[in-house]
Amino acid sequence: MTTETAPPAAKRVPSERTHHGDTVVDEYAWLAAKDDPETIAYLTAENEYTDARTAHLADLRADLFEETRRRTQETDLSVPTRKGGHWYYTRTVEGQQYGVHCRRAVRDGETDPPVSADGAPLDGEEVLLDGNLLAEGHDFFSLGAFDVSPDGRWLAYSTDFSGDERFTLRVKDLTTGELLPDEVPDTFYGSAWSTDASVLFYVTVDDAWRPNRVWRHTIGSPAADDVVVHQEDDERFWVGVELTRSEKFILIDVHSKVTSEVLVIPAGNPTGAPAVIAPRRQGVEYTVEHHGHRFLILHNDNAEDFALAFTSADVPGDWVPLIEHTPGTRLEAVDAFANHLVVSLRTDGLTGLRVLPVGSDDGYDIDFPEPLYSVGLDANPEYRTGRVRLRYSSLITPDSVYDYDLVTRQMVLLKQKPVLPGPDGRPYDPAEYEQHRDWALADDGTRVPISLVCRVGTPRDGSAPCELYGYGSYEASMDPWFSVARLSLLDRGVVFAVAHIRGGGELGRRWYDQGKLLAKKNTFTDFVACARHLVKAGWTTSDRLVARGASAGGLLMGAVANLAPDAFTGIVAQVPFVDALTSILDPSLPLTVTEWEEWGNPLDDPEVYAYMKSYTPYENVAAVDYPAILAVTSLNDTRVLYSEPAKWIARLRALAPGGDYLLKTEMGAGHGGPSGRYDSWREEAFINAWILDRIGSA
Repeated sequence: MTTETAPPAAKRVPSERTHHGDTVVDEYAWLAAKDDPETIAYLTAENEYTDARTAHLADLRADLFEETRRRTQETDLSVPTRKGGHWYYTRTVEGQQYGVHCRRAVRDGETDPPVSADGAPLDGEEVLLDGNLLAEGHDFFSLGAFDVSPDGRWLAYSTDFSGDERFTLRVKDLTTGELLPDEVPDTFYGSAWSTDASVLFYVTVDDAWRPNRVWRHTIGSPAADDVVVHQEDDERFWVGVELTRSEKFILIDVHSKVTSEVLVIPAGNPTGAPAVIAPRRQGVEYTVEHHGHRFLILHNDNAEDFALAFTSADVPGDWVPLIEHTPGTRLEAVDAFANHLVVSLRTDGLTGLRVLPVGSDDGYDIDFPEPLYSVGLDANPEYRTGRVRLRYSSLITPDSVYDYDLVTRQMVLLKQKPVLPGPDGRPYDPAEYEQHRDWALADDGTRVPISLVCRVGTPRDGSAPCELYGYGSYEASMDPWFSVARLSLLDRGVVFAVAHIRGGGELGRRWYDQGKLLAKKNTFTDFVACARHLVKAGWTTSDRLVARGASAGGLLMGAVANLAPDAFTGIVAQVPFVDALTSILDPSLPLTVTEWEEWGNPLDDPEVYAYMKSYTPYENVAAVDYPAILAVTSLNDTRVLYSEPAKWIARLRALAPGGDYLLKTEMGAGHGGPSGRYDSWREEAFINAWILDRIGSA
């Protein structure tokens, strides 16, 4: 990189806080003042500095963007999904940032989804919502709700134009195409219709951005008349709302990190009082799915990796076992259809699906061909059906949509995401790439899985560059996924690896429990162990290894930078949670109280405070030689505030001034970054160009 430009100077305004007898000085707390012109000026100056420092990568960024664009079928159409008398689908159009949401009437005798040549509109298409029209005049656009009423007449949808995840809810008459006067500001994700479509349920948040209320809105009435159906006052819990697939019940899900409670309202009696399926018990999680005369209960009551039971839908009571607990087989979800149940599960680090025919003991697991893959149910809105829609992919197999016949057990490929020829004009051939499962040995003797993909013939003599990705929180699993943009790295000789570290859910609930609270450091040491193993096994060398993570994975990036700065030549931290202790100490911030069951409560517990302070990245910046760091954040992010990486980069420059640290702030986006697909491709091209530059492959 060039060195002519000096970074902007971050002024130091010491701010003190004291907890459990410990006084901490924060010189950069002033950066949290989002509305202060000095803050905006500083972030703008940082962007200008980053632009100058990466100006030499402009041609490479353009090449990477163009490679992604050329490999993507820009005008495309998703596989239509049947609901009632219509097929629903989304189209993309070349040159347009957002999808066009459509439907087409089901024709007589039509059982298979209609297809379209080259993504062209289907004959008889009805456009429900065009994201490009909605986004006109806005730098950011996101849909929250998109919910067609059971009778197909109304569309409830919500929009966010800033990235702060507060949506305005509207209702469209699909018969006339007109918007109803109904409009509700400041709503959250989630909505549910009553059976007769006269009532719409939705969710709002409190001042800390916690979804805490479920409301009932009568179509045609002003929002001021809406009624709170459920309010959750315990700040550890959040709420959600949905209509069951059977369309018989409204479910209100109340959940903390470790405890849950579900309430139901008959969809045919939307003004009825919510009834509790089972009262909350600390440490017991359960979800509910309606199936005929019963409610299916997926739970962890004396079942670490969850079990499946049922109770009466008329008078919920005792839970009758359906699938007993099997240690090491994590049951993740159950989907009910009239004559079959489909259980989503994972075992040995891989996802799977188990089919349970109703009234039969002949349950079975669906087989899949690759050693590494991800599979799950796709949209399946129809309750009475003999087939289900699956979505499948791997590190070398593009996203694939299948219909699976629950009776004949035949799986039919409906569509695989097209991957068009790259710059050399050659079509994509998965046989030119190979995927591997490797295992690292953690400090405590635990075996940690690593998934890898590279071009066939990539040397194992340590000469190949490598990107190592990680997350490791919230029981979220980084299952193998396909990426068109990643091909540009693989074709330049880069090995892409995913560290399935503790704190995630890849190996069941115990894997998660061993990477949270006072065991959180396992997440970080596991990742370092994976990095060391890749070098030892000849995949790469530390001077050609870049680490990457986002959000809680950004916390991981900051932690490993302090823990093992010699293990990497570069680190990419996207919307990184690097000032975790400061945030978790402030219950007024978005999501803080709900996070205490993940990280611990440092306000009340001195042991948690000391433990978090010992690993949180911002607190532990030291005068050492750090790898180059690229931090990417968004001004309107409500989940991880932009100020966390801004402060982190400033402190890195002050305490370890010899390093190469860049901060890039999206000034009109949220936690997920830019919203349009072309803008997202440009962001990915920016990051990948920086990575290639660091590993000497630019």
